[in-house]
Amino acid sequence: MRRTPFVLLVGLTLSACSPSVPVIPQPAPAEQTKASQDYTPWKAGLSKPVADPLYPQHGNPSIDVLHYALDLSWEPGTKLFTGTARLRLRAAADVPEIKLDLSTAMTVDAVTLDGVATTGSAADDNITVPAALAKDRYATLEIKYHGTPKPVPMPTHRSDAEDLGLTVTADGSLWTMQEPYGAFTWYPVNDHPSDKALYDINVTVPEGWSGVASGTPAGQTGNTFRYTSSDPVASYLTTLAVGQYTKETAKGPRDLPVTYWYVKGRDDAMMKMIRKTPEYLAWLEERFGPYPFPSAGVVIVPSESGMETQQMITLGTIKAARSADNDELWEDVMIHELAHHWFGDTVGPSTWIDVWLNEGWAMWVEFHWSNKRDGLSDKEWETWIRSRDAQLRAKSGPPGKPRADSFAESNVYYCPALMLHQIRKQIGDQAFFELGKAWAAFGKNTTQDRASFIDFVNKQTGRDFTSLINTWLDSPTTPK
Repeated sequence: MRRTPFVLLVGLTLSACSPSVPVIPQPAPAEQTKASQDYTPWKAGLSKPVADPLYPQHGNPSIDVLHYALDLSWEPGTKLFTGTARLRLRAAADVPEIKLDLSTAMTVDAVTLDGVATTGSAADDNITVPAALAKDRYATLEIKYHGTPKPVPMPTHRSDAEDLGLTVTADGSLWTMQEPYGAFTWYPVNDHPSDKALYDINVTVPEGWSGVASGTPAGQTGNTFRYTSSDPVASYLTTLAVGQYTKETAKGPRDLPVTYWYVKGRDDAMMKMIRKTPEYLAWLEERFGPYPFPSAGVVIVPSESGMETQQMITLGTIKAARSADNDELWEDVMIHELAHHWFGDTVGPSTWIDVWLNEGWAMWVEFHWSNKRDGLSDKEWETWIRSRDAQLRAKSGPPGKPRADSFAESNVYYCPALMLHQIRKQIGDQAFFELGKAWAAFGKNTTQDRASFIDFVNKQTGRDFTSLINTWLDSPTTPK
């Protein structure tokens, strides 16, 4: 997510320098049962989930979801949300039961495991299926459910904080932003960034309405809109929006398909900047290599924030920009969220301790864009941001040690952006952009952490930046 002036907005598995995932075993002939079907088609969704030190109540490190097939429908008049979720999963450890995140605002109607009916009990925003799985056992879990979505508070002191998860508006539209969690408000999920998975999402809506989701648009049948993700996605990077949208298409660099969804009358002023997405993508590709996904897009929602949801940015109308007709603010937000597709989406954090790894890069890229546009020199910018860095460390602590009740506050944006600038000054522009390009390519479709980033930087540059990075991430005051 992206912070705005006057307010603060949010930014962003395999941790280890050489990513590795479990191998899908082929069942022996005697084991060719429904329960042991071939899961190879979803092997790109294999992960190594971990427990989160900040939000351990979300996610299950013993379950690895490879693929979500979501069939969703929305009735604006009755506010009824209905879903069928089919999960292909792996037991990452021996488990006595299957436990996933799902809002208790949703009523579970039916559960099957490998095609056999079973039960699922809901409590404390979890669903528990009483089925033991041995480590590396694969299974298909299907859950049918319904309800009226209910978002949850964001754990932060930010003045722009909004509830997380699926939000229903007065006119029956809905939209979601869900960092660090909140996907569980609309589908059963292992709601943690370390468990990336593939997705197929179908959204059925009334005549005249549109359903928008993350991933690549895969066509429309009647009133059902389809999306697919062939690259694994962290749950916080999925999105869903339903409204009376207008669709517009464009071509980005290398004929990349780009789709915009907006509400005429409400969002017209924003579209001037949104339609410059191909220009923004070309600028980013020149510095960090090809856009890492098969399509791009933007859906505009009535939020005060912007979110780098994968392949389909969820962009709020942002009151600060609306009131000032501030095209430059919308432009900065777009650069920030698109930059996240290299830094946060294709390579993301293993846990929320390392959210700086997303936001530091995206913030640096945004500043690089706006400083060039506004004619601000590096020296002028560094003088200003050093002062801001000192204020933020005093208020919110160092960026490498975020607090659970202070998610994505400005210290994890500005402070690591300034840290990256120190590396840039020492190795020069060309080597710095090569570093960013190589990091996105090295970490493609994985999650990483501080240790793997330091190891990568040292190997890529041939210099030891361990002390510099650790100092900038952990110091309570701005390093000299």
